[in-house]
Amino acid sequence: MRVLHAVRSDAFAGVESHIARLARAQHRAGDDVLVVGGDPRRMAAAAGPGVRTLPSTTVRDVLTAVRRWAAGADVVHGHMTAAEIACATAMVAVDTPLVVTRHFARGRGSNPVSTAVAAAAGRRVEAQIAISHYVADTIAGESVVIHPGVDSTTCTRPAAERDRVVLVAQRLEPEKDTDVALRAFAASGAAARGWRLVVAGDGAERARLTAMARALGIAESTRFLGHRPDVPALMETAGVLLAPCQIEGLGLTVLEAMAAALPVVAVGAGGHLETVGAVASAALHPAGDAERAGELLAQLTSDPDRRDAYAAELQRVQRAHFTPQHQAHETAAVYRGVV
Repeated sequence: MRVLHAVRSDAFAGVESHIARLARAQHRAGDDVLVVGGDPRRMAAAAGPGVRTLPSTTVRDVLTAVRRWAAGADVVHGHMTAAEIACATAMVAVDTPLVVTRHFARGRGSNPVSTAVAAAAGRRVEAQIAISHYVADTIAGESVVIHPGVDSTTCTRPAAERDRVVLVAQRLEPEKDTDVALRAFAASGAAARGWRLVVAGDGAERARLTAMARALGIAESTRFLGHRPDVPALMETAGVLLAPCQIEGLGLTVLEAMAAALPVVAVGAGGHLETVGAVASAALHPAGDAERAGELLAQLTSDPDRRDAYAAELQRVQRAHFTPQHQAHETAAVYRGVV
């Protein structure tokens, strides 16, 4: 099948990574795949040599590319509102089906005008995919839930070979609830047992969080690394991951941790209920409850055998249900339904 993915972006974050993984898996399954958008160098590297990529920084870029390539595709797959609008506009006179993926648990558009334009564009959409049941239950219209996948790894490093590091890997923005992670680490008493808190990510909250670490008395045990492109490598040596954000559509970082056999303490909300929550021994805490998160963290950091058993369970679930191959297979079924 000839597939055209489109996103209005020159970055490479969660959505772009999602597209790259899916495109790579689709190519491996025999599809001819073109990706429009995303940081050109990183998208090309992540999608692999068999996937064609084109830059797309603006809505006009998406319009131009889709107008040129849509007629030759079997399906156009849009990601994010700007690309959905551009695709729908560019395809007015084209019969190619338009499929979209909804990545976030919120409506289309950020103001009344963009919401109205997005609603009009939505009438051109023939199938809507949601990345989780959490997203599907929040957005308007019928959706097919297809969980994203990450590549399985051979990492099974036991607790005894890992660093005493509690890792947080996310943007430092208010909606990410990173302050809950800092308060949980302080409440756990892990610093007194030789553990460190390592925060990989940057954003508007960094200065406030740095000051919070000092106020909580954990500054000497906390490192703010800033943006890091090597988070998967950090996961292979860390001892526990904290995932406090309660509005994650699914959480690729958590899936990557599961793949790396890294124990996860997550908020029991959003997409985490469908990833970590799929494990019988899930370490989930109520939203914003740093005390409970600290208790769970204390249990894991005090017991290497418990960390090993939990990590193995998380990795088994990832390998069984959250792979790009499974995602591509389910997405192909959606495509066949509209072609």
